[in-house]
Amino acid sequence: MPLRDINDIERLKKINAALVSRVERSMDQQGNAFTLFQTAISLENRVRNRTEELHATLRRLEQSNIDLSAAKENAELANLSKTRFLAAASHDVLQPLNAAHLSVSALAEVQTSDEGKKLVRQVERSLETMEDLLRTLLDISKLDAGVVQPETGDVSLETLFSSLRSDFLPEAEKKGLSLKFRPVNVVVRSDRTLLRRILQNILSNALRYTRSGGVLVGTRHRGDTIRIDVADTGCGIPEDQREAVFEEFHRGTATLADTGLAGGLGLGLAIVRRMAAALGHPVTFSSKVGRGTIFHIDVPVGMAPAEPATAVADMDRPRGYGLFGTKVLLVENDADVLSAMTSLLERWQCLVRAATSTDDALDLLGDTAWVPDIVIADQHLDGGDLGTATIAEVRDYLGRPVPALIVTADGSEPVAKAARAAGIELMRKPLKPAQLRALLAHLLA
Repeated sequence: MPLRDINDIERLKKINAALVSRVERSMDQQGNAFTLFQTAISLENRVRNRTEELHATLRRLEQSNIDLSAAKENAELANLSKTRFLAAASHDVLQPLNAAHLSVSALAEVQTSDEGKKLVRQVERSLETMEDLLRTLLDISKLDAGVVQPETGDVSLETLFSSLRSDFLPEAEKKGLSLKFRPVNVVVRSDRTLLRRILQNILSNALRYTRSGGVLVGTRHRGDTIRIDVADTGCGIPEDQREAVFEEFHRGTATLADTGLAGGLGLGLAIVRRMAAALGHPVTFSSKVGRGTIFHIDVPVGMAPAEPATAVADMDRPRGYGLFGTKVLLVENDADVLSAMTSLLERWQCLVRAATSTDDALDLLGDTAWVPDIVIADQHLDGGDLGTATIAEVRDYLGRPVPALIVTADGSEPVAKAARAAGIELMRKPLKPAQLRALLAHLLA
């Protein structure tokens, strides 16, 4: 073969190899592109699936939030309904309970045998336990439902301590304990009703778990804070129960069997913690087993100037409890309560005239020879009358601010405000006869 033909063949082979190589590279590139295309499609499908799953999850979460919101709203409505029910039920139950208290007290005064007196005391304790339970359940229900909104203002500790002393002195004397309030001339910033309930519960516990000695209430100025101290000489609180005492239904380890003390319901300090939290008043205590306990309540200093503490200086002076010949205008629309209260007052040698409404009360004043020394009225009377309005009309008719007392099962703040604004004392049903007698003597002094 000629050399030229050989060279042409070699050149053609090289060209062919180059073409084949280019074709192979092109096919590889197409294959890679196809693979990338397939990968892209696969990724797109996965992204789409994940997006759909995410949307489904978000829809479920949104529905869950809607369900949770509805459940929360239902729970809040249930709480409010429960509170309203307990408030209504408490008012209805407290009326006959009040009549029972008054009747048992009158019964106690005519008992001559030891057995009869013992049975009366047992009935009194049962009634007091029922009353405490009803009031405490209502308080807890209101606090948990969030319907208690503190109304902060300037509160005179002088006036508050005087009121508390009138409430608890008969109980302390009955147990042979001393109860002292150190003279105080300060004003604090708080809700008067809630602060009073806090101190009531602490004082009640202090007297309950103190067998000898007594209870002392005082204050200390600490910068912008007033520390109220309630010290007792009771059984004390063990170190391992420091937190447990604030839990519901926790009662002290001291029992009737080993100390002679009647146990409470175990709800007092649970109420104290809830109310103190609502007010922002820290509550702490120090205690030694067998020696006593001191509770501390820190309350901001008030803005109003304090009044002279003349009334508090007289608090420790003994008062006479004679009510002989006292003319009492009693305004009460519940027949059982009216009968029981009349019987009790007459046992105390009071001269009682009873009415069920404002018109009835004014009719009784037509006899100018009989002018009441004091007016005792329920707040909710027949015909929609209010006791505060009845007292105002009686005072207007007599032309003088005759001492007056509202006795009611309505524990709402508006009633308390109306009484305070009119200069009328207020007591909650069921009444404790010893406290009623002490307050009447105080008002007539």
